[in-house]
Amino acid sequence: MSEEKPKEEKPLSRIYTVPLRRAWVAPRHRRAIRAINLLKEFARRHMKSSEIRIDTQLNELMWERGIRNSPRKITVQMKRDEDGVVTLSLPKEEQA
Repeated sequence: MSEEKPKEEKPLSRIYTVPLRRAWVAPRHRRAIRAINLLKEFARRHMKSSEIRIDTQLNELMWERGIRNSPRKITVQMKRDEDGVVTLSLPKEEQA
């Protein structure tokens, strides 16, 4: 029998527009929290990793209008490193 080697995670970077409209189904006082959870779910599903980190600038943009008025959609850059950690941040052209 041959032993299977664990898959090495290749570094990967992609830009996605994440729909957050399901956050608006949540109660008004939980919308931003639900939007963050939706963002993490989307990253787990598309980047195949369980460890997700959100950049400070992206987090501030999500909370900019308060807990009640989270954005309906957002464009993010997802980067997966060799350890399988996915970091969500704003795309380079939006960080200026």
